[in-house]
Amino acid sequence: MKIALLAPAGAMHRYNGMFHKNLHYAPITLALLAALVPEEFHAEVKIYDETAEAIPLDLDVDIIGITCITGTASRCYKFADYFRKKGIKVILGGVHPSLMPEEAMEHADSVIVGLGEDNFPKALRDFNENKMQRIYYQDKCTHIENRPMPRKDLLNKKKYITLNTVEAIRGCHHTCTFCAYPVAFGTKVYKRTVEDIIEEIKTLKGKLVIFPDVNLISDVTFAKELFTAMIPLKKWWFGLTTTVIGEDEELLDVFQKSGCKGILLGFESVNQETQKNINKGVNKVNQYKELMNKLHRHGIMAMGCFAFGSDEDKKDVFKRTVDLCNEAKIDLPRFAIITPFPSTPFYKELEAQKRIVEKDWAMYDVEHVVYNPNHMTKEELQEGISWAWKETYSIKNILKRIDLRNLWKINILYSIYFGANIGYRKYAKAFEAYDKDIMADNSDIPQ
Repeated sequence: MKIALLAPAGAMHRYNGMFHKNLHYAPITLALLAALVPEEFHAEVKIYDETAEAIPLDLDVDIIGITCITGTASRCYKFADYFRKKGIKVILGGVHPSLMPEEAMEHADSVIVGLGEDNFPKALRDFNENKMQRIYYQDKCTHIENRPMPRKDLLNKKKYITLNTVEAIRGCHHTCTFCAYPVAFGTKVYKRTVEDIIEEIKTLKGKLVIFPDVNLISDVTFAKELFTAMIPLKKWWFGLTTTVIGEDEELLDVFQKSGCKGILLGFESVNQETQKNINKGVNKVNQYKELMNKLHRHGIMAMGCFAFGSDEDKKDVFKRTVDLCNEAKIDLPRFAIITPFPSTPFYKELEAQKRIVEKDWAMYDVEHVVYNPNHMTKEELQEGISWAWKETYSIKNILKRIDLRNLWKINILYSIYFGANIGYRKYAKAFEAYDKDIMADNSDIPQ
């Protein structure tokens, strides 16, 4: 059996787009799916991640699996339609097909809804026996324990800053109104065993480890156990958490001792009222500066993510956010448009108000405006995020965000700081060029 696993990418993030290699680490999804292919098939498996390389149009395979998020759905569907016309079976899975299974079914032979640990191998076995189901729903007993290690050997290591990505925990117990994850996969938190995670980390070459999990501290007890076990490994690691990290000194100490050098935080907004309305009340805007000070004192840098476009945002929100990033010394600010993904509470609210004005999924990449905001025009919101990117990554503001008070704690990490900031500076400069004509252009895929 010959299998191809594809991850199409939006124009901004494509291999020929605007994301530099320094901002790319190896994805886990396709490598994990490759590892889940039943051994009895002795299958030839190939992976094509479009953030790293082109997806060939002349694939000689029996079946194709495509992972799909909302921002790539239009492109995924076009690839799926093209390969199906050539007689190749296609399975679609991921966040968007889980949100919109009936839509996805129009472009696939089978759709996997929810986690794929059980249903992807099942779909392959059914294909082998010529009895594929149109849709596979996640079983209640699905778990992520005792699974094989992802097939990173199938990835082109030259295309990523590192292959050392490790999944520890999947899911998040928060129910932010704009987040597609709990709608697609529920709020159950799935955990691997600490022993399995540590054994996988021991196989990795080099000092760096990245945990791309959406919230590493969804289970604080588990997080403390895992990162305590990591201390003897003497690794440097990066991951995603929430601002709750600042309220637990014991957890911060464990993070520091285990080698945490950077975390991604969803600060979301400079408006506290927005935090309440999006169900992110754990964020306390007036504590952001102290949180950053705590992190820096522990030798931890942060990528701080903000989403513009909430109903509380007025035209001054862009300057207020950039100013906060400078004052709080947020190392790597990242900006997005709060986006109404299908089936989420935020989408349903805007749809009821007839405020959604863009239905092409290619524009749902969290950097483009697809609805009419409350206190500004759609154009003003788009211009505002572009200004925030360019202003934040001016040389003046890159230097201004250096935390001189805690310089001695961070010191060597500033090589990473400058590399990442220069990468985003290039991103900010090219940002405006990616309009709808470019974002929605999939003409490179034949009809």
